[in-house]
Amino acid sequence: MRQILTFLSLTLPALAGVQSETLSIPMRDGVKLTADLYRDETLPKAPVILTRTPYDRTKQKGTGEKWAGAGYIFIAQDCRGKFGSEGGFAPYNNEGQDGFDTIEWISRQPWCNGRVGMMGGSYVGAVQWQAAVEHPPGLAVIAPQATWSSFYRNIYLGGSVRLSLIAGWMAGNSPKPEGTKPNSLNQAFLRLPLSDVDTAIGWDMPWLDGFLTHPEPDGFWTRLDLTSRLPELQLPALHVVGYHDFFSRESVDNFVIMQKQARDEKTRRQQRLILGPWDHGTVGKTKVAEVDFGPEAAVDLFAIQLDWFDRHLKQDAAAMSKPFPPVRYFSMGDNVWHDAQTWPPEGFTATSFHLHSDGKANTRKGDGRLTREAPTADQPADTFRADPADPAPSTPAKAAIWGPVDQGGTEDREDVLVYTSEPMTAPLSFAGNVEAKLHVSTDTPDADWAVKLIDVHPDGFAQNIARGILRGRYRTSLLKPGLMEPGKVYEITVDLGPVAATIAPGHQLRVDISGADFPLYDRNPNTAEGIFGGRTAIATEQVHHRPGALSRLVLPVR
Repeated sequence: MRQILTFLSLTLPALAGVQSETLSIPMRDGVKLTADLYRDETLPKAPVILTRTPYDRTKQKGTGEKWAGAGYIFIAQDCRGKFGSEGGFAPYNNEGQDGFDTIEWISRQPWCNGRVGMMGGSYVGAVQWQAAVEHPPGLAVIAPQATWSSFYRNIYLGGSVRLSLIAGWMAGNSPKPEGTKPNSLNQAFLRLPLSDVDTAIGWDMPWLDGFLTHPEPDGFWTRLDLTSRLPELQLPALHVVGYHDFFSRESVDNFVIMQKQARDEKTRRQQRLILGPWDHGTVGKTKVAEVDFGPEAAVDLFAIQLDWFDRHLKQDAAAMSKPFPPVRYFSMGDNVWHDAQTWPPEGFTATSFHLHSDGKANTRKGDGRLTREAPTADQPADTFRADPADPAPSTPAKAAIWGPVDQGGTEDREDVLVYTSEPMTAPLSFAGNVEAKLHVSTDTPDADWAVKLIDVHPDGFAQNIARGILRGRYRTSLLKPGLMEPGKVYEITVDLGPVAATIAPGHQLRVDISGADFPLYDRNPNTAEGIFGGRTAIATEQVHHRPGALSRLVLPVR
């Protein structure tokens, strides 16, 4: 297995001074993974930056040449079973050991100075954590962007599965019979039981079946739950993600764990979080969906990564001498960057904004109110009917993205409750992890509560800035669900994730509540029959706001 590298090809076009080679790297079971290497031919040895991807290594040519020009060796490798690499592709299943074997092999090569770093985002970010917890010799630093350390917590939120994300991704990354074309995904997402979604798309996808038929974090997910192993790592890590990214909670949590729980004090000081206004496809850009956050939102990600690798991989004295803030976060609305020592940043206080209504909050005409003052007398509960045959739609509906777009069309629906503050007379700034604490009831054994936090502009544009969902039967435990007793009032907490924003004078703060956010999340059939059930029931859901049962939004306010 330790044989000298095999040159498969020397035909890759290269810039002047940059040599490119295609390598065959053997794994412990004899499977060979293909990789492209880029290096400055004048450097006999250099540190190596590795990216491992299921999305075609050859697309990394420009990136490889840039890193080679910066004094690094860059290697882009196809994951097992993808493009030029041998073996079968099983999502995330082999990435830990394949990452270990690849890094160990690289560190033994004569052109490597013994130090290896990893970079990339999404799947390409997750493989960094998977390799890191195997403790490969030579791995010195990582730069995971928008990714997870627990795959369950990435695709499940509050017991609801990110259906369009995972089913759409699997449809594009699963082998299908020759000549087969996928059916309409939106129609397929309506299939019950949920275990048959792959069939509705057009072919069998065993991995998708596995992900969908294990809605609790049981032993099925053990191999893809690395979170408890992060504190033992001794690795600098650059964490980058946007608020509108479906990986935002996981990426931020990874930073918090490494900064606060790493057993090595030096490692705790070598963590950095860059938290911007972006979604999964716009990191570093100014325009996200329908909102332009201005020139300040733009960042040069390559420059940030270069500084990180110069500091921790190349160990450049000038880079190492420069101080860096552990957290740099963007505030939406006023569109400015802030530095902080940790997340959540200090100086913010959890503040409740209470829901009020006269029992008719399911219009956007102002019937539902949002104030800092709590109700002092009983108010009628707000009621809506959640029909799985006509679920409240996600806005936007694109699978992997929930960037800021006008929520007005969704708010016009009768099954969406809307609570709005008076126009702000002074800026309202908040930064941290946002929650909705609601008192709710339903007439079915299960139901969902989907919540959005919205900045209403003076022209009526309703800009979503955070969102979350909770499936009722998981209100106290994800591992041990409990059915809801019809008519009983329960207090639930809906996690809206990390966010920083300023609501400007003249703007209004708004909370939307519904029984679905589909197809971003799967529909709740409301029957509690489980993943193999095919029946549905219309749930009559209520939100209560009275003394002793105060429904409220909790914002960390400056």
